[in-house]
Amino acid sequence: MRSAQFIVNTLVIPILVGLVVAFSVLLWAPELVTPATPKAPAITYAPLAGIGPMPEQRNEPGSNAAGQAGPVSYADAVDRAAPAVVNIFTRKLVRRKTHPLFDDPFFQRFFRTNPEPSERMQSSLGSGVIMSPDGYVLTNNHVIHGADQIVVALHDGREVNATVVGTDPEADLAVLKIELENLPQIQVAHDSQLRIGDVVLAIGNPFGVGQTVTLGIVSATGRNQLGLNTYEDYIQTDAAINPGNSGGALINAYGELVGLNTAIFSKSGGSQGIGFAIPAEVASRTLTDIATHGATIRGWLGIEVQESTPQLLTALSLPQALTGLIVTGIYPDGPADQAKLAVGDILVKINAQDAANARSAMNQIAALRPGDGIDLEFIRAGQKMQTHATAGQRKAHQQ
Repeated sequence: MRSAQFIVNTLVIPILVGLVVAFSVLLWAPELVTPATPKAPAITYAPLAGIGPMPEQRNEPGSNAAGQAGPVSYADAVDRAAPAVVNIFTRKLVRRKTHPLFDDPFFQRFFRTNPEPSERMQSSLGSGVIMSPDGYVLTNNHVIHGADQIVVALHDGREVNATVVGTDPEADLAVLKIELENLPQIQVAHDSQLRIGDVVLAIGNPFGVGQTVTLGIVSATGRNQLGLNTYEDYIQTDAAINPGNSGGALINAYGELVGLNTAIFSKSGGSQGIGFAIPAEVASRTLTDIATHGATIRGWLGIEVQESTPQLLTALSLPQALTGLIVTGIYPDGPADQAKLAVGDILVKINAQDAANARSAMNQIAALRPGDGIDLEFIRAGQKMQTHATAGQRKAHQQ
C-alpha cells in the first residue's frame, strides 16, 4: 500500500502537474515554445552585367529604362527599333519553260501545236530597315533580286511601292527608296562596341506571320569563308532567324542597330541557333555610297594571294611558324605593281595588322577609300622588307 502511494506521489502527480503547466503555457504563451521564424535576409539584386538599367546618356525623354532592375525587359529597346523595321513583299513574273518534247518538229507537225511558255507571278517576302527620315531602306539583295514589284509595309500599317536605288550583290545588300512622310528612323550603333556575349534581338517577318522579335547573344564576330558572298564579315548570333527575317534588324539592348539579318546555317530550313548578320557599319557605308555614287566604293591593291600552308612553307624553305599571304599574282600597273611588290613575296602585315587570312585581308583593303595609303610588310628571299602603296578603286571581281 505504501509502495503504491509512493509511486503516485513521486511519479504520477509530477507528471500530471507537468501536463497542466505545459497545457497552460501552450494556451496562454505559445511564443515561449514555438521556434521563432527566421527573417529572410534583405537581398539587394544587382542588375545583370550588360543588360541592366540603361546608362543616362542613352535614356531618351519619357523612357522608364533607368528604373529597370533585376529581371530585365527589353520592351524599351523594341519600342525604339520596331517602328523602323518593315516587311518587304516582292512579286516577279516567271516564265515556265515548256517541255523539250514540245520543241520537237515531229511532235509539232503531228499535233499541229506550238505551245507558248506559261507565265505566273511568284511572290516572296523579307524584311528591311528604314535608315533615314527621307525614306532610304536597307535590305538584302537576295530579298528583292529580280523583282518586278516591291511593296514595303510599315509597322504603323501603311504600305507603299518602293524603288531600287542600287544594289551590292557582292555583299548581299540593296538600297530602296520609299516616298512617305513622318517616317521613323533606326539609330545605328558603333560596331566596335559589339562584344561576344552581348545581348541582341532580331526583328523581322519570319514566314510572313508578322513582325516578330527573338532574343539571343553575339556568338562571334568577323565570320568569313562561309561561301555566301564575295565580301563576308558577319556577326554570328543564336537569336532565332528564319525565312522572312532576311534584311531585318539585329539590335542591341538599347534598341540600336548592330546588324542586318542575312543568313542562317540550317539543315532543315528553320533556325538552329546559327544566324549571320552584316555589321551595321558595313551596311551604313554601303547605303551612303549607293545613295551618293550609285555603287559601293571599295579600295583595291591589285594582287592575288594564297594563304601559307606547311607544304608551301617547306617548298619555299621558310619557317613553319611563319604566317602570311603568298602573292601569286600582280595586276599590271595596279597599286601593288607600282609599289614594287612581286610574285612570291609573302605579305605579313597590312597597315600594321597581321595578314594571315585572305578574306580578312581583302575586307581590310576593301574598307579603304581610293587614295588611302597602305603600308605593306613582306618577306622576300628570306629578308623582311617594307613598301607603301596607294589604294585604287576596285571594280567588280577584282581583288
